[in-house]
Amino acid sequence: MTTPWGEPALTRFPEDPRDRLRAWDASDEYLLRHLAEERVPLDGTVVVVGDRWGALVTALAAHRPVQITDSHLAQEATRANLARAGVEPGAVRLLTTQDPPPERIDVLLVRVPKSLALLEDQLLRLAPAVHAGTVVVGTGMVKEIHTSTLTLFERILGPTRTSLAEKKARLIFCAPDPALERPGNPWPYVYTLPDGIGPAAGGTVVNHAGVFCADRLDIGTRFFLHHLPEARGRRVVDLGCGNGVVGTSVALADPDAEVLFVDESFQAVASAEATYKANGVSGHAEFRVGDGLAGVPSGSVDLVLNNPPFHSHQATTDATAWRMFTGARRALRPGGELWVIGNRHLGYHVKLRKLFGNSRLVASDPKFVVLKAVKR
Repeated sequence: MTTPWGEPALTRFPEDPRDRLRAWDASDEYLLRHLAEERVPLDGTVVVVGDRWGALVTALAAHRPVQITDSHLAQEATRANLARAGVEPGAVRLLTTQDPPPERIDVLLVRVPKSLALLEDQLLRLAPAVHAGTVVVGTGMVKEIHTSTLTLFERILGPTRTSLAEKKARLIFCAPDPALERPGNPWPYVYTLPDGIGPAAGGTVVNHAGVFCADRLDIGTRFFLHHLPEARGRRVVDLGCGNGVVGTSVALADPDAEVLFVDESFQAVASAEATYKANGVSGHAEFRVGDGLAGVPSGSVDLVLNNPPFHSHQATTDATAWRMFTGARRALRPGGELWVIGNRHLGYHVKLRKLFGNSRLVASDPKFVVLKAVKR
């Protein structure tokens, strides 16, 4: 990536030479060019929110910025990109969306996330640290910035305007108003599960901002809950756990089961833990932020339950699903089972047969299929 501060070599995480998706886009370049051309002072506390793969903080590393991200993969990509650029350890402070933010922010750079809820939550959490002199600049591709995006900046921080578009990217300029009366933070959002979905019926869901289907049970999970296998006291993984409804349902049905909740989103794992605790489950559970089942010992798991995502930010890709399936096969004991729910058109049965040598259709409706693969 060419920037006013050099040309760092950047990759996504996990690094895959076959992956043709870049670790930056035109909106990152536009923001960095603006900072240099406008001579924005960067000698105070610089905070970068939502940096996709560490492109922004790697370019600005000399100014010792703070990165705030919801993504474990983005954080690992940042570490790798900083090391590749020869940045000294500790020059960039890496925080998650669950960590307390800095007490004072002099420059706030926001890579607009896909989730409007996550943007709302983060702006509300950061607003007390913003002062009248804080430079606030957002960035994103034109298709990512909507009227509702600008309304959030204006309602939470102050008067907001946008730049002209360049290479289908746009900047957001916000002038903080310390006297602005801000709304309260509605996150995390709590709701009650409907009847007729098994052991979790009538239970409580706690959703932190940015987690899929924040205010209701999504139809895919609802269908999956009707067809979950019995845990029978085994070690179970809720892989890509989101708000943890699937793993919590398993634990409610069988308190002897050991359930591991895994997601790459810090917001999701916090939601899963809060959901599990809110339902008073008496079993044993572990909550882990990570890259799928990386770090889980081989042959240590009996059952993996998975609803894989098929998007990486704005890009449609099956790379995440493939990594999840591959990780599940490695982590499962012989005879262990991977249960997957997905949209019919995604063709997961083909991948499962290629990887496991088998795939059985457990249930289907016009939109979804539940598949089972057994490790031989």
